[in-house]
Amino acid sequence: MTSSDRPSSRSRAAGDRDRLNTPGRSSRVRIPRPSWDRDAFGQFAEGFARFMGTAGFLAWMTLLIIAWVLWNAPMGPPRPRIDEYPFIFLTLMLSLQASYAAPLILLAQNRQEARDRVGLEQDRAQGAQNRADMDFLAREIASLRMSVGELATRDYVRSELRTELRAILAELDEERAASSSANR
Repeated sequence: MTSSDRPSSRSRAAGDRDRLNTPGRSSRVRIPRPSWDRDAFGQFAEGFARFMGTAGFLAWMTLLIIAWVLWNAPMGPPRPRIDEYPFIFLTLMLSLQASYAAPLILLAQNRQEARDRVGLEQDRAQGAQNRADMDFLAREIASLRMSVGELATRDYVRSELRTELRAILAELDEERAASSSANR
């Protein structure tokens, strides 16, 4: 095969672009994806879940619903009502709030579970370290007790000294008695 028989690199690249099984440069324009800071979003979810669990949120939500129902109730003076009796718009807003709140609460729970898991692993590691330290100290105390058992105690030393002192005094008495009988 001569160089004139081979397809040029330019024509080969154009032909390869048309083939689906050959990787090549993408001719489409890529739209940049927004990058989310997972930790910041998680902190937002935890704050949101923490806020929704407060008495203040429940009180304000209760007051808002009572005011909504009273304003849109079919009794009282004539006024522009946004949502008539079946309160479909109120139900829609509460459903929308619940649909956003549930995943955020779950995300906050998952983050708390991960923190608890890490804390539990650290507690287990600390417990194992404490157990190893306790075992080491127990062995050291046992070896010290054995060493102390081999040492002479104060009472033992006193009794040995008394025995030796009596033996010395007995010898001195014998020597005095022998020297006094020899002098006579």
